[in-house]
Amino acid sequence: MNAERFNAYRIMWVLVLYDLPTETKANMKDANRFRKFLLDDGFTLFQFSMYVRHCPSRENAEVHIKRVKFMLPKAGKVAIMCITDKQFGDIEIFFARNKEEPPPTFQQLELF
Repeated sequence: MNAERFNAYRIMWVLVLYDLPTETKANMKDANRFRKFLLDDGFTLFQFSMYVRHCPSRENAEVHIKRVKFMLPKAGKVAIMCITDKQFGDIEIFFARNKEEPPPTFQQLELF
């Protein structure tokens, strides 16, 4: 197994941040469809309107970014950001002034 494969600078996190309109039923339906797509594609809620997904490589991250771009709703703002596992590990998270631990990182198992 190649040690480079599990390098903290090679493993990526894809962050999707969005602000979608919900004034009409059609807008709400689009927003719910987009949120459900993110969950089905393996993203997890990080905070309100921000979802994250762990990817073992930049190539895998690009696949999920293309999927998100394909499912973009007609209205609203969506931002997609890709950061390394090292950068994600340096995030400081606070809840009501109490420091919390970041979400656990995943270990990719490889079967031959």
